[in-house]
Amino acid sequence: MSVTKYATKFNELSRFTPNQVTTEEMKIDHFEQGLKGPIKRMIAGYAFTSFQEMYQRVVKIARVIEETEAKSRQIGLSKRKFGQ
Repeated sequence: MSVTKYATKFNELSRFTPNQVTTEEMKIDHFEQGLKGPIKRMIAGYAFTSFQEMYQRVVKIARVIEETEAKSRQIGLSKRKFGQ
């Protein structure tokens, strides 16, 4: 699931458990728990002051990871194509 889809689903489901996300810190914590491993590891050292700040950072990280993976796949295909 993409980060944006996850965030949308997270916000939808948060309406049903308002006691789990009463503060920004709680919301950030719960959102972080559902992130994929590589993204979670990359934000581990950050101290976010708002959910929006965290979301924006996570979206950027996810985009970089996707771009890197796409380039790696292209390089792999090129190497196979030329017999390397």
